[in-house]
Amino acid sequence: MERVILHCDANSFYASVECLYTPEIREKPVAVSGDPQARHGIILTKNAIAKRYGIKTGEAIWQAKQKCPELVCVPPDFPLYMRFSGKMRRIYEQYSSRVESFGLDEAWIDLTQPGFTFADGVRTAEEIRCRIRDELGITVSVGVADNKIFAKLGSDLKKPDAVTALPPQSYAQKIAPLPVGDLLYVGPATRKKLFSLGITTIGDLAACEDSVLKSKFGKNGLLLKAYACGLDRSPVMSIDHRTCVKSIGNSTTPPHDLQTPDDARCIFYLLAESVAARLRQGGFRARCVSISARTTTLITRSCQTTLKRPTNLTGELAQAALSLFNARFASGFPYRSVGLSCHALTADDSPIQLDFTGDEARRMHTEALERSIDDLRRRYGHQIIKRGVVLTDTGYAQINPVEEHTIHPVPFFAG
Repeated sequence: MERVILHCDANSFYASVECLYTPEIREKPVAVSGDPQARHGIILTKNAIAKRYGIKTGEAIWQAKQKCPELVCVPPDFPLYMRFSGKMRRIYEQYSSRVESFGLDEAWIDLTQPGFTFADGVRTAEEIRCRIRDELGITVSVGVADNKIFAKLGSDLKKPDAVTALPPQSYAQKIAPLPVGDLLYVGPATRKKLFSLGITTIGDLAACEDSVLKSKFGKNGLLLKAYACGLDRSPVMSIDHRTCVKSIGNSTTPPHDLQTPDDARCIFYLLAESVAARLRQGGFRARCVSISARTTTLITRSCQTTLKRPTNLTGELAQAALSLFNARFASGFPYRSVGLSCHALTADDSPIQLDFTGDEARRMHTEALERSIDDLRRRYGHQIIKRGVVLTDTGYAQINPVEEHTIHPVPFFAG
């Protein structure tokens, strides 16, 4: 049975949604960016007009403004983008029960079924493209192939508002000559290593000796070659599939640099509160805590520790993070941003070994109290209750680590 896989990619998604809701900026160069005043001043995405000026995702706003002084910068509205993402997904699910998201703006759709041909897949892709444009007011590019990797490659080849078909028989003509960096999971570092081997195209990678790739990249080299040959057979997950959560974390760039241990204590309690709440909401406890800290010279450091017992309590996460910070990073002030993540997650109803000489009753009482606080915040907003430690700095006290947190897509290699 012939596989037919689509990959749908919304064109300049955030910027397209903003232009849809603000007609007066549609014909102008537009970028969705962080707030320069809050020091989140980078370009998140841009529209097609802004792209003509060479503006790149991830560069600072001041750099973008040098290229295009008339650039219109708008703040992100993630709840709005998530709503549009849901609308797109509901359209996709009308065509298949196997729809797998790859971030807010991308998704694979598996149309494979008896009697369904590749040509049928191309016609369906055109129908989906038109429906997204007519019903939602934004555009998508769609790739059609017999595997997920090439379907993603197809959606990147022609933008905006287009369908690109890459049937198996088109490999030599359409795929092999493409730059190797166009292949999913070949990032800048991998591309540089491949270039050192004389591999510049997808065809070069497909023809490379296994031993050469394995010596340079290990098993991942053979995996990349399989992708380049079109041998990917990874399934598109069904709509009721839930990816296993492997970690929960948060990070922030505060209104001013962290200058003192008190600043660090305040920020880590803020982050620990949001991470602990997400652990409880997801039904998890964590056994491992890691932190990261980025200096004002943009050097990022990280370290981690294993806890004596799994926890989802704010105070225990914050204390673990602060112990790490004081031991490893206290001599490196100032810091521009910090992060806190929890790993080695277990279900909160999993059996645990109690410490009969400890204070388990207090921990159970604290968890019940924090769950009550979670309920209040869900009803009245995160800022309805604040810890005294975060009131030591008025700038930090205004940070909302829950609503300002962005959940990024789970990597394709997860699991």
